[in-house]
Amino acid sequence: MKKMRLLFIAVAALLVSCGSGKNVSDNKDNAFKNFNYPEVNFINKAEGTKGWEIYNRIVPDPVALIQESSLGVVKTLYWSDADSIPSVKKINYSFEDKRGISAKGGSVPEISIFYSSRWVEQSAENGGDDKVLYETEGVLFHELVHGYQLEPQGIGSYGTNKVFFAFIEGMADAVRADNGYFPETNRKPGGHWLDGYQTTGFFLQWLKTKDSDFLKKFNRSALEVVPWSFDGAIKHVLGDNYSIDELWDEYQEFLKS
Repeated sequence: MKKMRLLFIAVAALLVSCGSGKNVSDNKDNAFKNFNYPEVNFINKAEGTKGWEIYNRIVPDPVALIQESSLGVVKTLYWSDADSIPSVKKINYSFEDKRGISAKGGSVPEISIFYSSRWVEQSAENGGDDKVLYETEGVLFHELVHGYQLEPQGIGSYGTNKVFFAFIEGMADAVRADNGYFPETNRKPGGHWLDGYQTTGFFLQWLKTKDSDFLKKFNRSALEVVPWSFDGAIKHVLGDNYSIDELWDEYQEFLKS
């Protein structure tokens, strides 16, 4: 899997170098033929670190990887490039020697993402090159969701409302999980759907068992359910006979079985 993935990225990098830099590969399908890849400004602030040595070896062209992953995120959240997709025109991606894992800053049309060289080193210690590539792509998917996802309306902001927070972080990890970037062993019973991150994310991904387009519809509910709420969005997507409490209970039973 890792060798095939690295080969794809290498081919994508070659296509970028031979063309305009806007088309990463032939990874677009007809529904996204007009998707505009973001311009990527890659900034290396970890020159000379072990993390940079590992990252540079495993990711032959980070610009190609970031652009390809952007399309992967958009395909998970939307049906086509005709949807209401936030127009991310530029991504400033910095590889830095500091604590933490990664974070997204800024807002459309220009966002920033930092990724820690120390996390790369830790991942390598825990699982070698395979683990580094898996984590690097998974973390990237999570942060890119924050650039391309829709946001709830009428309920405050990320820092003022727990529901808003849970939607934002839950959807980011749901998309990451749906693209295979979390081990299933991470999915455990307990917690609450408002916890965000993996607890909410795995739950939202599981709701695809009710509707295969659930993640796309749930994302779009941010435009259609105002003021937004989890239960309101659930009813909007799946029908009035569903409730967030009952689905959460069903999900917990599923995890225990």
